[in-house]
Amino acid sequence: MLTVADIMTRTVVSIKGTTTVRELAGIFEKSGFGSLPIVDDAGNVTGIVTASDLIEQDRPLHIPTVISLFDWVIPLGGEGTLQRELDKITAQTAFELASRDLVTITPADAVSSAAEIMSSKKLHALPVVEGKKLVGMVSRIDIIRSMNR
Repeated sequence: MLTVADIMTRTVVSIKGTTTVRELAGIFEKSGFGSLPIVDDAGNVTGIVTASDLIEQDRPLHIPTVISLFDWVIPLGGEGTLQRELDKITAQTAFELASRDLVTITPADAVSSAAEIMSSKKLHALPVVEGKKLVGMVSRIDIIRSMNR
């Protein structure tokens, strides 16, 4: 059985939460990666930021459709959706822009588990952790490459 440890990228480009959005753009450009994990001083993963997160900063704000019922105004997309869009558009650091609801995998997990998680959650990469410490990244291309083994 092929494990995540067999296919993961061990030399990971990671960033700090204080990395500015401008610095982040440069790192994405130079590294060619589509996802960058955020780590604290101990090497623990605290978030992940994607190129899509960065691109969303430049899109126009979508004002949600609302229903007016008596004296109430009810947003159809939910107030949380609008707040998240505002937070992304105004983010100044990687931590403010990043997703902090992390989905991770361990080196001992099967490659099929990584594929299932990525497919069901529509993710392009997963941080590989031991405990909370980042030890690698596994991406869709890593899984595709493993199919030729």
